[in-house]
Amino acid sequence: MSTERPDNDVTTTRRRSPLVAASVAAAVLLAGGGGAYWVATAADGGDGGPRKTSAASDPAAPPPLALDDAGTPTAPSREGIAPGEPDPHGGRLVYRASGKLPDGPETAAVQRAGGTVTAAEVTRLAKALGLSGTPQSEATSWKVGSDGDGSGPVLRVNKQAPGSWTFTRYGSGGTDNCKKGAVCSVAPGGSGQPVDEKTAKTAAAPVLKAAGQDDAALDAHQLMGSARVVNADPVVDGLPTYGWATGIQVGPDGQVTGGSGKLKALEKGDAYPVIGAAEALKQLNAAQPPSGEIGGCASPAPLSDGVSCGAKNGAERPATTVTVRKAVFGLAVHTAGGEQLLVPSWIFSVQPAGGIGDTVTRMAVDPDYLKREPVPGTSPGGDGTAKPRAVQSYSADGRTLAVTFWGGVCSTYTASAREDGDTVRVAVAEKKDPGKVCVMIAKELTRTVTLERPLDGRKVVDEASGSVVPRA
Repeated sequence: MSTERPDNDVTTTRRRSPLVAASVAAAVLLAGGGGAYWVATAADGGDGGPRKTSAASDPAAPPPLALDDAGTPTAPSREGIAPGEPDPHGGRLVYRASGKLPDGPETAAVQRAGGTVTAAEVTRLAKALGLSGTPQSEATSWKVGSDGDGSGPVLRVNKQAPGSWTFTRYGSGGTDNCKKGAVCSVAPGGSGQPVDEKTAKTAAAPVLKAAGQDDAALDAHQLMGSARVVNADPVVDGLPTYGWATGIQVGPDGQVTGGSGKLKALEKGDAYPVIGAAEALKQLNAAQPPSGEIGGCASPAPLSDGVSCGAKNGAERPATTVTVRKAVFGLAVHTAGGEQLLVPSWIFSVQPAGGIGDTVTRMAVDPDYLKREPVPGTSPGGDGTAKPRAVQSYSADGRTLAVTFWGGVCSTYTASAREDGDTVRVAVAEKKDPGKVCVMIAKELTRTVTLERPLDGRKVVDEASGSVVPRA
C-alpha cells in the first residue's frame, strides 16, 4: 500500500529511527534553491522572521499559549546526552541551512485530544487486532485480552486522552526492549523471513483505520528481527506531524504481533500567528546551551579523546555544525499542564558532517503569544549546594512514585514529595561534589519516593516550576 504525498513534496526523508522521526510530507528542498511551501520564500522579499501583531493590542487575539516546555527544541537524542544539551565530543550544536528557508503560513492552529476513551472505541481497536471480549476497566486504563498466565494477546488503552495504547500478541513471551513506537513482542521461538513492505502495510491497514490513522504517511523499512514495522505519521489539518506516530509490528506469518499509538481523535484549537523557518532556526540555535552547562561537570576533566569538560578560562570547545537539508511546516508534540497537544512547528531534516540524518523541530508560534513558565535547571557552580532539577515525567505503582529527569553523571540527586489535597508536589535536588573531577555527560535518571497513599488520579506538579508533570 502506497501513501500519496502532496504535489509539492520534492524529496523523501531518510529516517534514523522511523518510530520517532517525523514524516516529511511537504518538504522544501533547500540545497536546490527550494520553493514555497505555502505562500512565499525569502526570495520573495521576506526574511522568514515573525509577523508582529501585538497580542496585547489585538482584542481578537487568542489567549496566550501556556506550554510546559515553551522555548525548548525537540532535538535529536545522542546516546547518553540529553536532548538540546551540547555533545561532549564536539561542543554545542549550531544549525546552518544549506539554502533558502520558507516563510510558511500566517497562522496555524494547535490540535488537542480531549475527553476520555470509551469502551466502544477500545472495542473497535481490539476487533481490528483480532481480539474478542469486553474491555475491562483497570483504574486508569482499559484492558482487552490475556489473563491467566499472561502469555496471550493483550491490549491496554489509557482512559485519558490522547488514549495511548499498547498491544502485544504473545504477552510475557515477548520483549519491549525497542525504540519508542512499537512493542517488540516476538513469538516464543519465532523465526522466518520478514514479510515484504506491501504485505506489512496491508496487515497494518485495519488497525490504522480503527485508530483513525488510515490516511497517515507510512514507512515500512524498519526491521526488528524477523518482524517488519509499519510506522504511521498522521497528517492533521493538512500538516505533517512529529511525535504522534503509530507503530505496527508484523510477524513473518503476516499477523500483527505488537504495536502502540494514540486512539483519541484530535480537535482543532486556537489559531496563532507563526514565525518563518529562518526565525525558528535562529531560535533553535539560541536555545542551545553553551559548552559546560550540564549538571555534574564540576571541573575540567580530559575525555578519552583529550577534549576537556570545560576550560578553566571559560572558553567553549569548538561547535559542531549541523546542516539543515529541509524545512517543513507542521505540528509537533508539546505538553500544556501535562496534556499532550500538537503545536505549529518547523520540522527540520538535519545532518551533521559525516553523520546520519535526523529530525529536529522548533515551535513556530510567535513568541508574543506564548505564556512562558520558568523551568528550573542547574548551573555548574561546583559549590556543593543543592539545586533544583526539572522533572520530565512520572510513573506510579501503588504508593511508589517514580520521577524522571535529566542529570549529570557525577552529581547526587534526591527526590521528595509533598501531598496537598488532590495534588502531589515533587522536587528533585542536585548536590555536587566540588572536589570531584567529572566528564560532561548527561543521562536520564529516575528517583522514587513513597507517598502516604496511592496517587489515585491526583495530579503531579513540579514543585520548582509549578508545571504539571506528564505521566510517562
